[in-house]
Amino acid sequence: MSRRALLILVVTSVVLLGGCLEALPSEYSADGSAEPSVVDELEGDDVLEIHHLDVGQGDATVVLAPNGETMVIDSGDWHDDGEQVLSFLEDRGIDRVDHLVSTHGHSDHIGGHATIIEHVETKGDGVGAVYDSGVAHTSETYDGYLDAIETHDVSLKQVQSGDTFDLGAVEARILNPPADSTSDDIDANGVVLRLDHGDVSYLTTGDAGADAESRLAETQGNALDVDIYQAGHHGSSTSSTPAFLDAVDPSMTVISSAQDSQYGHPHDEVLQSFADRDVETYWTGVHDDVLVATDGESIAVDTASDGPTEATALRDEKPADSESRLPPPATVSPGALVVGILPLTARTVRYP
Repeated sequence: MSRRALLILVVTSVVLLGGCLEALPSEYSADGSAEPSVVDELEGDDVLEIHHLDVGQGDATVVLAPNGETMVIDSGDWHDDGEQVLSFLEDRGIDRVDHLVSTHGHSDHIGGHATIIEHVETKGDGVGAVYDSGVAHTSETYDGYLDAIETHDVSLKQVQSGDTFDLGAVEARILNPPADSTSDDIDANGVVLRLDHGDVSYLTTGDAGADAESRLAETQGNALDVDIYQAGHHGSSTSSTPAFLDAVDPSMTVISSAQDSQYGHPHDEVLQSFADRDVETYWTGVHDDVLVATDGESIAVDTASDGPTEATALRDEKPADSESRLPPPATVSPGALVVGILPLTARTVRYP
């Protein structure tokens, strides 16, 4: 299927389903799992669900593959302690995380990892494997994450560009960090992950900034060209640069950040870039939980709250003073700052 044909299917799907639908229902199917209404609207039987959870100023995405496997990509800020992810899993009767991805070690991305590992290892069917960039961080949150892995003897895999693994018919490809990297930049070496299901593709880039995006555009080529893009760094102007968006060329994007983001996310420049490219835009700060579902041919979207999906219209949803707020911290975990402790000494992590 050509990309143009796929785009038509995407637009048709969203229009037919009304764009933003009513809040996701909590009813269960016969096997005990929740079935959002948009899934029933897709013609194919093998549906991939990508749930972007509203965790405020953080990232947390739960992927439900057609073969029943579960992937969690990041788990929100340390303040939440994985509560939103665990609530989602429990509501759907899911007691196993087959793939737990840590895009990087900042506490607004792995803040719930330790609790999730502890919960499913002691009360559920465990964690299949944890995927990490290999760049350690010095914070209490990161240390607790490693403690949970060691305590429960969870398989820890250091990934790099070129690695692949499957969730049944869904292929997961690692595009970053580069295999030859000698840098300890935690954002630039974060895990960039592409998912492919049939003709539909999805990309998430963690907090990769402009330099990393430039390198990815040079080295990854068409691997960046996807249909659905989770905006880098919560919609910050440090990411989603024009050249990178030209390479990604998404039909829709999901931004994960708080409506009252202390950093002003998403930044107006990024929203304008999406608008200039006619990218259908969803923001957890406005739409709350955002489900993107695909049967490998068409795409359907459901949101927990109504809101505009034209990027420039979302600027009106931002607090008036949002652009004058603090810039995001570059290297220190928010957990280390808020609780008033000195960063912990980086520890050596052994990967198989």
